[in-house]
Amino acid sequence: MRDSFPASGFIGNNLDGMWQAVEDFRSRFEKRTGTRAGRGELRTAILALLAERPMHGYQIIREIEERSNGSWKPSAGSVYPTLQLLADEGFVAAEESNGRKIYSLTEAGQEDVAGAETSTLWNSSDTGRGFSALPKAGIELAQAAAQVGRSGTPKQVQDAVAVLEEARRRIYTILAQD
Repeated sequence: MRDSFPASGFIGNNLDGMWQAVEDFRSRFEKRTGTRAGRGELRTAILALLAERPMHGYQIIREIEERSNGSWKPSAGSVYPTLQLLADEGFVAAEESNGRKIYSLTEAGQEDVAGAETSTLWNSSDTGRGFSALPKAGIELAQAAAQVGRSGTPKQVQDAVAVLEEARRRIYTILAQD
């Protein structure tokens, strides 16, 4: 965000540019459905859910979305082929019930899920999908900056720009740490 904020503050015509920057920032974090998971995560998620109880495909989709706090909603076009693949591998069995296929783990599937790492599966910050607290904090910061730009004195705007520049530097310092 280097040079995103004018040194002179957000006075006069610069206010329009500032609002555009806030909107651009917000759009980067809007909830996207169908967000792609990392390789193998959908397979692991399906096995983990079926280890708890048998489900049909749309229950699996809803459960993944709910447990990831909305940051991951796999499409039916990815869940059903994965279920078929798991069935072909012998990890999942499908049974017809009320016109729906209900999937459950086979003995081989139970053994496979027992060895899988699922402790961080639903934690969106660990899997790289959600970062749900980060965008909220960023948007709130941008809104506070906008408020200062709208109603602050030139000195207040200058002080706010200094705070934002320091925050940017400190955030990059976090990335630089091992």
